[in-house]
Amino acid sequence: MTSFDCQKNLRDIYGAALAAVDSHEVLRGVLAMEGRRLHVGRYSYPLELFERILVVGAGKATARMALAVEEVLGERIAGGLIVVKQGHTVKLNRIEQVEASHPIPDQAGAQATQRILEMLGAADERTLVICLLSGGASALLVAPATGLTLADKQESTALLLKAGAPIHELNTVRKHLSAVKGGRLALAAYPAQVATLILSDVIGDPLDVIASGPTAADPSTFADAWAVIEKYRLTQSIPARVADYLWSGKADRAPETLKEADPSMFLTRNVVVGNIRQALAAGRAKALQLGFAVKTLSAELQGEARGAARRLAHTAIAAQPQLRAGQRLCLLSGGETTVTVTGAGKGGRNQELALAFALEIADSTGICLLSAATDGSDGPTDAAGAFVDGALAARARGLGLEPLSYLHDNDSYEFFRRYDELSGEHSHFKSGPTGTNVMDIQLILLEAPPDAGQRQ
Repeated sequence: MTSFDCQKNLRDIYGAALAAVDSHEVLRGVLAMEGRRLHVGRYSYPLELFERILVVGAGKATARMALAVEEVLGERIAGGLIVVKQGHTVKLNRIEQVEASHPIPDQAGAQATQRILEMLGAADERTLVICLLSGGASALLVAPATGLTLADKQESTALLLKAGAPIHELNTVRKHLSAVKGGRLALAAYPAQVATLILSDVIGDPLDVIASGPTAADPSTFADAWAVIEKYRLTQSIPARVADYLWSGKADRAPETLKEADPSMFLTRNVVVGNIRQALAAGRAKALQLGFAVKTLSAELQGEARGAARRLAHTAIAAQPQLRAGQRLCLLSGGETTVTVTGAGKGGRNQELALAFALEIADSTGICLLSAATDGSDGPTDAAGAFVDGALAARARGLGLEPLSYLHDNDSYEFFRRYDELSGEHSHFKSGPTGTNVMDIQLILLEAPPDAGQRQ
């Protein structure tokens, strides 16, 4: 398996995985008109009950979801507004798009969210609200709770991200600082009926965590949010207004997120339309088609990126000697790791995982990996991830680059940029926005070691 063949196979498998969770296609699979009845997954809405249909939402993949809604409903849509990450728009005719910042929220997102809340505030019993959510919505759909500012939320988000808080902990805090998360979007639409279509970017598809659950009941509390702050030792560094607000909530002086008994929850239906398991199943089918034996390791890969890289590398190293001459194996996993930032560099969890994996398999042959974000954007970079093999570390050192130093500085993006520049290779994987977002995928390809024939 040459480096070129390895990259081509990895690209093909990744492409098949993404095609299975294309946000436009999966939405068309669950949204359909039958006469005067709109089917949304297993739910059905007789349209004669409604005078207006509004479409709102947020997320990196939401523009292509909105395109599917326009194709199904057309002129039945009375109005709509979605918030997407900068550069993730598509051409729409009836639903307005606003581009905003991710992962740190910005004023554009805040202003668009306020407009969405005002739109929903005018909804009544004769209104059907279709809400579209995908990964990234927690940062894009932003409305600070009373007494807080956008700057408070920006600083709190940045501190939690730098500390390496996983998505469920990050969103526990976000929900309790928000006027739109934790079920409050559904409350704003009440007494309208709400049908929410969700592309999951969270392990296990928990409705209260994906996009911080703007239309889902929230089991977490202010006490849980404060416990996250304490866990990462941020009690003295978060903005004073945030600390005061969380303490007010713990003392029942600020409104909790919505719980299952709230009347707005009875008028809300949430449908998950795609997730990482669908992507891995399609990747598995493609790998088999390409002639690989396949083993799916996990759809719930999590923890520190470097630790995940170590576990994946050890699994690959242990599996390779079991291969017979001419046999090839694909190991698949998916999920979402974290990076506790201690250095001053630039990167993302996939690039950090790939660089750590390269060091773990250094000087081996017949092992290669692609770790990539399914949305095409790994951290605050224009790369989706990176390709590595067992020769990369030695080649980099021969070019004057020390991979371990870059890893220690959390500077994986700069490492792969410099490596490609000096070597003429293409280890950096840059796909651009993909139109979907179901966390990350790690693909490992193995071929039998050189002495496999002698061991038969």
